[in-house]
Amino acid sequence: MLQAAVIDDDTPTPAHAHHSNRRLAVTVASFVILWSVVLALLAGRFGIAGDFTQMGWFFTKAALLTFGGAYAVLPYVFQAAVETYAWATASQMIDGLALGETTPGPLIMVVAFVGFVGGWAHAPLGPGAPALAGTIGACVATFFTFLPSFLFILAGAPLIERTRDDMKLTAPLTAITAAVVGVIVNLSVFLAWHVFLPHASPQAPFAGRIDWVSVAIAVVAFGALVWRKVGVIPVVAAAAATGLALWALAP
Repeated sequence: MLQAAVIDDDTPTPAHAHHSNRRLAVTVASFVILWSVVLALLAGRFGIAGDFTQMGWFFTKAALLTFGGAYAVLPYVFQAAVETYAWATASQMIDGLALGETTPGPLIMVVAFVGFVGGWAHAPLGPGAPALAGTIGACVATFFTFLPSFLFILAGAPLIERTRDDMKLTAPLTAITAAVVGVIVNLSVFLAWHVFLPHASPQAPFAGRIDWVSVAIAVVAFGALVWRKVGVIPVVAAAAATGLALWALAP
């Protein structure tokens, strides 16, 4: 016998989810103060142009673009981390994305990897403490990436609840979905470019030789997924094993 869901579309909105101007103002003010205090402490200790301060400011902006999920914001993170701030190289970013795809948890946690690599490479605490600098960088990246998320949940949920049956939001949400798909395609092309042409750069987009081994692995994996309907996990495992074998046999 089927039982009714505890919460369904007809369940009345609980009291804590009702919109309140006072609660909204208190929530927003609390988060703004928390964000400002932490960023001010970083600026006071490392300077406005310091890497940790810049990480706080940048990952706050990145968090505001995560409405489409990690894949929507990763092109922005990738470009800034590699080209603007030089916190990581293109190869390191690809390694970080691969690591993020093979571990539990949201893919957006790759920002912790970026923060750690950036802190280690730039060593804001001096050459004698790269590991500590990397750890602080990872914490800063994680804190400023997720702080706006909690603000959206605590402050925005009651507002979203009020628009649950508002059909006027269908068109904007459809447009956002289309934009997110386009951004994900852009990320795929960007990553493929750096994998297939590992020596390329924005100044020389077709420099170096094509990595035909990577191209072949990608083509076989695509065929297995699309035409043979093989599961994602076996394809990823087979591709990883192939890469490790080729790396071990390389001179």
